Amino acid sequence: VQLQASGGGFVQAGGSLRLSCVASGSTLTYYAIGWFRQAPGKEREGVSFISANGGSTLYSDSVRGRFAVSRDNAENAVYLQMNSLEPEDTAVYYCAAVATDVNIVVVTKEELYDSWGQGTQVTVSS
Repeated sequence: VQLQASGGGFVQAGGSLRLSCVASGSTLTYYAIGWFRQAPGKEREGVSFISANGGSTLYSDSVRGRFAVSRDNAENAVYLQMNSLEPEDTAVYYCAAVATDVNIVVVTKEELYDSWGQGTQVTVSS
């Protein structure tokens, strides 16, 4: 499956952005999805995860309560709604997919993901 992430941009602190991750080449129905980010000089970290059926989600402590992940399998897309953005959220955001046999589980281990989007830059000014 090929992934295309979009929706990044420049926003002031407190603002919102909605990232999209659209798949091609395969249906996302059987894929768990993760959103990761990498800030300059830092390691990539997972921020949000959603199961293949959308019934299970998980968030990192740093974004819980501010970010919301959702998916529309009919549209072959996954979304990350980011609210109350902070300068610390500045990073390149990536979506990633991994095929799963169990559609209710989230996958948090980065090394298990084998399909990655190209990344979209999010910059939050103070």
